[in-house]
Amino acid sequence: MDSQRVMDYLIEVELAAEDVLSDKQQIVDLDGRRNRNREALNALKNSNTDKDKVKVCFGNMFIKFPKESTKSMIQKDQEQIEQEINNLRKGLKAKVNHLNDLQGKPEIRGYHLSPLSGDELKAINGILKR
Repeated sequence: MDSQRVMDYLIEVELAAEDVLSDKQQIVDLDGRRNRNREALNALKNSNTDKDKVKVCFGNMFIKFPKESTKSMIQKDQEQIEQEINNLRKGLKAKVNHLNDLQGKPEIRGYHLSPLSGDELKAINGILKR
């Protein structure tokens, strides 16, 4: 009976740890995609050609696509990636806390901190300038 409880506990801890690691890896993969999109946007912005169309790689083929449509498509993808990364990071905090609870570790202090918003930062700067 005791060995079964230990085995169940270890399985639960291992599943929670695997969930945390998979989320971290997904954040790394999304960050790589975000960097490639940023490079593509800079290349489009700095291109010296006055062509209306650019070649875009979709899967394993290149397609000529209007330059402005390509920019807007990449920017929408950037926004979606940012949203996914933020959602994963928010969920990751809860998963790490759950894993720490399972392992009997104390909750990480300062882990629930979030950066100041633009409005909050402006208000603080206004107070400090007085």
